[in-house]
Amino acid sequence: MAEPPPAPGPQARSAPGPAPAALPADWPHREASRTLVAGGLRWHVQLMGPPLGKAPVVLLLHGSGASCHSWAGLAPLLARTHTVIAPDLPGHAFSDRPRADSGLSLPGVSRAVGALLAALGVQPVRVIGHSAGAAIGARLCLDGHAAPQDLVSLNGAWFPPGGAERWWYSPAAKLLTLNPLVPHLFAWQASRPALLRRLIDSTGSTLTPAGLALYGRLVSNPAHVGAVLAMMAAWHLQPLLQDLPRLRPRLHLVVGERDGTVPPAQAAQVQQRVAGSVLHRLPGLGHLAHEEDPTTLVRLLDGLAAASDSAPTIR
Repeated sequence: MAEPPPAPGPQARSAPGPAPAALPADWPHREASRTLVAGGLRWHVQLMGPPLGKAPVVLLLHGSGASCHSWAGLAPLLARTHTVIAPDLPGHAFSDRPRADSGLSLPGVSRAVGALLAALGVQPVRVIGHSAGAAIGARLCLDGHAAPQDLVSLNGAWFPPGGAERWWYSPAAKLLTLNPLVPHLFAWQASRPALLRRLIDSTGSTLTPAGLALYGRLVSNPAHVGAVLAMMAAWHLQPLLQDLPRLRPRLHLVVGERDGTVPPAQAAQVQQRVAGSVLHRLPGLGHLAHEEDPTTLVRLLDGLAAASDSAPTIR
């Protein structure tokens, strides 16, 4: 079981109650949940491990469409030696959606996460981002909101999707997100058990029935779905790709070889852009590798930490 959550920093304002009122009683690690107000948003954040200021901090950034529940297996393992901060991204799950959709763009989300860190009064030594969370982590560092030693990209989504998914980045997609009925329609469709299972299976990962049920709760929530659609429509990765060579933290590209969502070959392309970056492969695991096998992942992360302690950071 995870250790009791550390108290928020002096600048972060706790909303009444330790967790959002909408948070289900059986949500993973509910005892670690806190509601914090930072950067004009009400955040759902899970804090685990030693109190803030008593151990190095690790920031976990989930991918688009997920929530901090996706770290349920990994976070307690990291919390044995680190203070773990795992927020729901803006508009996702139990965190507020920004008033303007520009707040759901890559710079906007990164800026909001930076405000959360500033309010907590912490600087992470490591940022771990899954899928879109890796791009957020990189933008966070490039824009000066965080200066970790390491950035870990877990099946990072660094390039715009191709094929049938490319339409999300068209002007038509932006118009579609303005229709208030669309999130309800998507939520109704995506929450159907057979479709949800096909969506998860397409990632190359296998989840437990409990893991599937958690995603089912998320995609059945029109507010969550609406924010995800708006975030996808506002997502522009080309400026990030141009800026990646300036990335200062050591970049570790962790790839599940069965990833069916982000082609594993993309990590090699990113490696060519970022000097000193390292590619790590996880055989037999898919896009949700951290949910499938958190033990294997934490062993890899422990090895990266040992290497960081014995080698200078590449600048």
